[in-house]
Amino acid sequence: MITYSRLNRFCGSYRLHQHWSNAFTYTDGVKFLADRAKAHWLLYLIGSYQVQLLSDPVLQSLQIWTLKVKDRNGVLTCERDSETVVVSQHIENIDFPLPQISLFLVSGVLLLPSEY
Repeated sequence: MITYSRLNRFCGSYRLHQHWSNAFTYTDGVKFLADRAKAHWLLYLIGSYQVQLLSDPVLQSLQIWTLKVKDRNGVLTCERDSETVVVSQHIENIDFPLPQISLFLVSGVLLLPSEY
């Protein structure tokens, strides 16, 4: 089972995992989330936007990704900062165990908030 308290236990990573697209690496905490929540699709979606987003110098340094889920429907957003949404995608019929999760893509490394 995935819970916020289990995710908050991650505060660093001993190794980085290469995303299959080579668009980024990710921490042990993100791997735990993807494995336990069966959410490798979330990493795929984030990776699929990288070619488009990396043309913006600000987004090369920091991307704030948020997935909000209600009634098996989700909205995935990427923000340049806390006020500027650069990507928004509606996702139907998903089975994600948490109502919301945020991830930070910092200089090519995807992190949980507790790892940032």
